[in-house]
Amino acid sequence: MRHHHAGSLSPAKPAGSDWRVMQSLTPYMRGYQLRMVGVLLCLLMAKLANVGTPMVLKDLVDHFGSSRELWVMPVVLLLCYAALRVGVTLFTALREFLSDRVTHHIVRASALEVFNKLHALSLRFHLSRQTGGLTRDVERGTRGISTLINFVLFSILPTLVEIVLVGIVLISRYDWTFFAITLSTLVLYIAYTILITEWRTNFRKQMNELDSKANARAIDSLLNYETVKYFGNEQYEARRYDESMARWERAAVKSQTTLSVLNVGQSFIIALGVTLMMWRAVAGVMAGKMSVGDLVLVNAFMIQLYLPLNFLGVMYREIKQALADMERMFALSREQSEVADKPDARSFNDPQVAVCFDKVSFHYDAKRPILHEVSFTIPAGKSVAVVGASGSGKSTLARLLYRFYDVSAGAISLNGNDIRHLMQAEVRASMGIVPQDTVLFNDSIRYNIAYGRPTASEAEIEQAVKAAAMDKFIAQLPDGMDTQVGERGLKLSGGEKQRVAIARCVLKSPAILVFDEATSALDTHTEKQIQAELKNIAHNRTSLIIAHRLSTVIDCDEILVMHEGRIVERGAHQALLNLNGHYAQMWALQEKDLS
Repeated sequence: MRHHHAGSLSPAKPAGSDWRVMQSLTPYMRGYQLRMVGVLLCLLMAKLANVGTPMVLKDLVDHFGSSRELWVMPVVLLLCYAALRVGVTLFTALREFLSDRVTHHIVRASALEVFNKLHALSLRFHLSRQTGGLTRDVERGTRGISTLINFVLFSILPTLVEIVLVGIVLISRYDWTFFAITLSTLVLYIAYTILITEWRTNFRKQMNELDSKANARAIDSLLNYETVKYFGNEQYEARRYDESMARWERAAVKSQTTLSVLNVGQSFIIALGVTLMMWRAVAGVMAGKMSVGDLVLVNAFMIQLYLPLNFLGVMYREIKQALADMERMFALSREQSEVADKPDARSFNDPQVAVCFDKVSFHYDAKRPILHEVSFTIPAGKSVAVVGASGSGKSTLARLLYRFYDVSAGAISLNGNDIRHLMQAEVRASMGIVPQDTVLFNDSIRYNIAYGRPTASEAEIEQAVKAAAMDKFIAQLPDGMDTQVGERGLKLSGGEKQRVAIARCVLKSPAILVFDEATSALDTHTEKQIQAELKNIAHNRTSLIIAHRLSTVIDCDEILVMHEGRIVERGAHQALLNLNGHYAQMWALQEKDLS
């Protein structure tokens, strides 16, 4: 089984777009300007030493070529040569040391900004995107930043500085043709590399996509191992996998062949350039205008210039990929928050809260309305239950109260304040929820309970554990509160997970409680136990109870019956039974199921 390779390129973007992506990095460099100046100075010093090395070598060769026997000169030149070589290494190392902190700071700051942005985006955005895809976008984007900075600072910029320095030396010392040949060779080399890399990108992209498909097919087949065995389809699966791998093989061969075309062409251009330079140098030596040292100098310059260009194809492709990945990541930080605080949003932290839904209508999609002019009030400290068939809009009420979405029409208010004019964070801080399916962090029981209020003391956590009747269960565990719950809490049973959710809610000590079908996934015995605990924590708190099983809401101050997004009946349990309508029918059906 093969793994997916990074490196497939996104569709071509205009150059201006690439430039904008690079400009996106500048805000993260604030406070590091002095360090960046140091990086550029080290780069210049390293390149001056690099260009100076062949010049000392030329003097050394010329000295031995002359009749003078003075030994002091070669020793001085050798020491200079050694100092320049060490200088190149030292300044390069210092440049890396100075730039590392800047690179890592930019990666950290940009990743944090996108992470915060993702938490600020609405639930609608997250339901429409794969979480794995989002994390990969951020991961690739941050890796792209490192790639771009490293290639620009350690490959492209140094090579450009060296070209300029070599150009200055060639123009000032020799015939103009030397610089003309060097420049022409470089331009031809770069143009050829970019042209061929663009051409072979399609083959590489095709190879990566086919590789991914083959890999996905293999994983899918192995995940469905039992199904494959049930139907005896091992050979069928092997054929399907081999067909995918055969297509990958053809694309991989094309990719490798085009790489050979790139390498041969690059070698030919360099060989042509070096040959022309040597021809001019040899002609200069024979004419007596140049020394043997000059011949060595020109040759050394050529090798130094063309050596980093060997990786130009890879660099070009990686930079294009890095820019595409960065563009995807920065696009996330530019996403508009659907639900945002108004500039004049007010603070809210009332200990007693009355909730009012006033003619609330809502739709995810205009063609499919969910709620139609829903109105009800939950007085402070009272409980209101909402019951109805699946899809009647019950859970949408909780999502709107939490302001995961804004209402399409009407208003929701807390103590007479429209929640759209209050700070989201404070509105949510005043609420606690026990959902139908409690999803826990892959950490200890203590961590998951303390998540309700991370600053809580150990004594407060223990109090919450007792309130949720978890103390006996925890006492039986070998690791007690430090027991790991597993991914999404899978090591705990449904009832145990709900008790963690209750403890977490108790610890948060909210003014408003929301039970969103908190016991519907449990068996009858566990449900009765947890129902008692929910009743205790809901005492004297404003509570919205969304329920499927009617037996859990008998004691509520008011029961609302929803049907197709509308409240069709309301009242206490007995009054609703006497109406002999929707509620009475639901009650009769559930009583029948229990008998």
